[in-house]
Amino acid sequence: MSLVIKGFEDFGRYLLLLRRSFVGLLRFRLYWQLWTHESIQIGRDSLFLVAIISFFVGAVTTVQTAYQIVSPFIPKSTIGAIVSTSAILELAPTITSLVLAGRIGSNIASQIGSMRVSEQIDALEVMGINSATYLLLPRLFGALVFFPVLVIYACFIVHIGGIVAGAFTGAVNPTQFAMGARSFFEGFQVTFMLIKAVTFGFIISTVSAYQGYYVKGGALEVGAASTRAVVISCLMILVADYVLAQLLL
Repeated sequence: MSLVIKGFEDFGRYLLLLRRSFVGLLRFRLYWQLWTHESIQIGRDSLFLVAIISFFVGAVTTVQTAYQIVSPFIPKSTIGAIVSTSAILELAPTITSLVLAGRIGSNIASQIGSMRVSEQIDALEVMGINSATYLLLPRLFGALVFFPVLVIYACFIVHIGGIVAGAFTGAVNPTQFAMGARSFFEGFQVTFMLIKAVTFGFIISTVSAYQGYYVKGGALEVGAASTRAVVISCLMILVADYVLAQLLL
């Protein structure tokens, strides 16, 4: 029972922090500078990691799909259709977000948590600056803008990985792969992918900021908050993934 009560208390403080972050906005120029800095950390610095993971996810999915299709009556273009649809609906948005929860989420929580234990947040409040707005909004907007970009980038790389693996193993040639991908493509799949990307970006940025903002203690507690931020973000991503699929598909 105490865990349930604590869960409701944490959720209430989380909502209050979100509400407070939109109150007392500072100058636009300052937010632009902060947003630019956070966007570089979220977007540019994640490109290589996303590319590596997406390439091998596409390659493995292609090889495993080809392994399961044993009937000679099933055209090889089906492999491209399955890999492409899976990439758009699930692999690119969900796998990418789970990976970024570990990289970006822990970074946000540790940065804000370190500012809390070193009393930098208290100093902002003394200077009359709304610390919730100053710390959360740039990270939130950076995630909302660049998570869809990273997911589109990941989706593209997944397709490249699938094409390369199919050609290397002889399971499916690039023409057959592209034919299958085009035959089952629907525009709403991309819309659904972007909705998931925005939702997951919101979850990771706000949950991680919350965990760091209310840290109490020292370096050990900051590390624990970073771990909680990653775990809770991943759990909420999986729950949101199911809810969005149930509502929109």
